[in-house]
Amino acid sequence: MGGECQRISMFLSVIDIHVQNSPVSGKVAYVKSTEGQFLNAMKTECATCNENVYIGIQSTDPQNEKIGVKLIAGVLARRIVPFVEVGDELARGDRISLIQFGSRVDVYLPHSAKIKVKLGDRVVGGQSVLAAFE
Repeated sequence: MGGECQRISMFLSVIDIHVQNSPVSGKVAYVKSTEGQFLNAMKTECATCNENVYIGIQSTDPQNEKIGVKLIAGVLARRIVPFVEVGDELARGDRISLIQFGSRVDVYLPHSAKIKVKLGDRVVGGQSVLAAFE
């Protein structure tokens, strides 16, 4: 989606629920699947070499921000199922994907977003606020 950004990475263990929700309201602008390895999702290098699906969202609330969600397969995860396609309209909290077992999700945010979580925080989908646009 272009430009510099901030990244929040979340590891999902095999006992976590692996459904992802849209972090913002907006329109799906980009969906790209990339085949790759299945390294442990806790390792930094998994973001560049593991199988993944990247979903780019052009937000409507906040207006005209670009948000990226990268779904990364892990050692056990062998299947990423996106529920969205380019052009789909999303409300914040809509389900956008499923990763089957042990994986990672990276959220890419513009520098205008104020990160609300800290390293080591346990987040809960649909409840935890990762960042805010102020």
